[in-house]
Amino acid sequence: MNNILITGGAGFIGSTLANFYSKDHKVTVIDDLSMGSKSNLETTANLCFIEGSVTDHELMTEVLTQTQFDYIFHLAAIASVADSVARPLETHQINFDSVFQLLELVRNNQFGLKRLLFASSAAVYGDEPTLPKQEESVIRPLTPYAIDKFAAEKYVVDYYHLYDIPTSAVRFFNVYGPKQNPESPYSGVISIMMDRYKKLLNKEATTFTMFGDGTQSRDFVFIEDVIQALNLIATSQDSLGEVYNIGTGEAIDLNKLVSTINDLLEVDLPICYEEERSGDIKHSLADISKVKAVGYQPKYNIKSGLEKYVSYELANRDKEGLDN
Repeated sequence: MNNILITGGAGFIGSTLANFYSKDHKVTVIDDLSMGSKSNLETTANLCFIEGSVTDHELMTEVLTQTQFDYIFHLAAIASVADSVARPLETHQINFDSVFQLLELVRNNQFGLKRLLFASSAAVYGDEPTLPKQEESVIRPLTPYAIDKFAAEKYVVDYYHLYDIPTSAVRFFNVYGPKQNPESPYSGVISIMMDRYKKLLNKEATTFTMFGDGTQSRDFVFIEDVIQALNLIATSQDSLGEVYNIGTGEAIDLNKLVSTINDLLEVDLPICYEEERSGDIKHSLADISKVKAVGYQPKYNIKSGLEKYVSYELANRDKEGLDN
């Protein structure tokens, strides 16, 4: 039984990862609940929840000096491009400073660690037009969020080469699936769409705001494939000191995405088109050949992933109706 630390572990990706591991391993979750929820976490004797911020040096020092971990997943972040533009200093403290602090605490205290895995972002590629994005593609971060993610990622990788700390990093493309909070300003476009669809099905007046003309495309990756990739990378010796794209290798534009969900739910979502937002990228697509080399094989394309997500949301909606 391994001992695992997950920062940001009450959020969408973190809680799914925590629930996956806590079936067979001891899991400690640290989360300040600014975006996540304890309700995302399954109740089990194997899981310990600590409410607090990764920027709290005293807390992080206490956790990392008192317990030896086998694996650490650093997922805590303010994952909002717009927020980083509005509040660059505050977001920098979480998206970069906390990573540097964690690396130093690990270097000085975690002597039996098998892997520290850092969650970076496809945002680091910026608007350089060449597709698909390879890990060695041109990096052109356009926002404080992307700059912080890339700088932190470089530190994580270099701590392996300089200090022999077992690290890896991943660049998430557009992750979606159950438990993604549509009320959060940091949420993914699919979860926000799904919230509007549920309002539509409940006969509530609603529209979805599309920034841009809807021809922008994204590589959407289902949460279960993300968990598969994280587990493979964390446990592979070949991934030490490496960075990996986590996507599907397929892209869909947002207009087609709406059309696909319309067909699944047999409704038409009203769309309100507005101007593109500053810092948004037109097209994003992952080259996943590198992560495939450690055994990753996405099980879901956009259609099968949406079918499972829609099924979950409809079942949850029916349950909510029975509870009320």
